Amino acid sequence: MDTRRSFVRRALAGLFGLAWLLDPVFSTIGRAMAAASKTLVPKGTPWTDLRTRNPQDLDTSDLDVTPLPEFGAMGLDDHEVDLVSWRLLVDGHVEKPFSLSYQELLQLPSIERKVLLICPGFFANHGVWKGISAKELLERAQAKRGAGYVTFRGPSGAYEKTLRVPVADVLADRVFPAYAVNGADLPRKHGFPLRLVAEGYYGYDWVKYVDKVTVEQVSA
Repeated sequence: MDTRRSFVRRALAGLFGLAWLLDPVFSTIGRAMAAASKTLVPKGTPWTDLRTRNPQDLDTSDLDVTPLPEFGAMGLDDHEVDLVSWRLLVDGHVEKPFSLSYQELLQLPSIERKVLLICPGFFANHGVWKGISAKELLERAQAKRGAGYVTFRGPSGAYEKTLRVPVADVLADRVFPAYAVNGADLPRKHGFPLRLVAEGYYGYDWVKYVDKVTVEQVSA
């Protein structure tokens, strides 16, 4: 049975890799399939009605955007980054690991999506997040065949957090690093210069101050 499970995991990883490299509509199809199974949240729904919901179950395409001054925040919120020395490192199961400065990051093709963050029991923020597709980072690093997961880390040091996600979430742009929200640079308390946006994940998984992206091989 274990051998069969291992084979299935490797096969799925191979399929994800092929779809990512050969099928440009893969992420669009994935988002459409995911949205079809969700409950639509009506326009005007107050955030207090959402703070106990599971974001994975909700279609928020009609939901109002939360004004940035009303965004809630928890966890580390005062980490200071020196942009002169700061770099985003992309490494792991790749052919060409690399790093980017903040200015180099801003030059990459951007994506912008409305995504709901729920900190269960406390608040819900529905923002327009702008950043870079993690898929773009994997392509640039030439992720090797068999890549099954991507781990996001930040900030380096005693307060580092991590989130490990299936590569399918990266390919579908459900998980991506953002440097702006609601048309403004990401505020420091929300993770400047880069924080993870993770659609369908609770807010405590949204890593702030991201400085490393590691591609991981599917376990044998």
